[in-house]
Amino acid sequence: MKRRTPVTKLYRIPELVELTGMSRSTILRMVDNGDFPKPIKLHLRANAWVDSEVQDWIASRIAEREAA
Repeated sequence: MKRRTPVTKLYRIPELVELTGMSRSTILRMVDNGDFPKPIKLHLRANAWVDSEVQDWIASRIAEREAA
């Protein structure tokens, strides 16, 4: 069986709004369009985003800016 790196942090929507500066609706629209990491399902009505995936997304935005 393949070992996975343990997830150290999960973000809920309010934390993502603060971290990214984007609104809830913008984040969810970007997820639907494939422009933001997809959440994991925690429960019937609870989703969360993996810290490393969100941080990679932020780093890619910075890299795009630097390349321009």
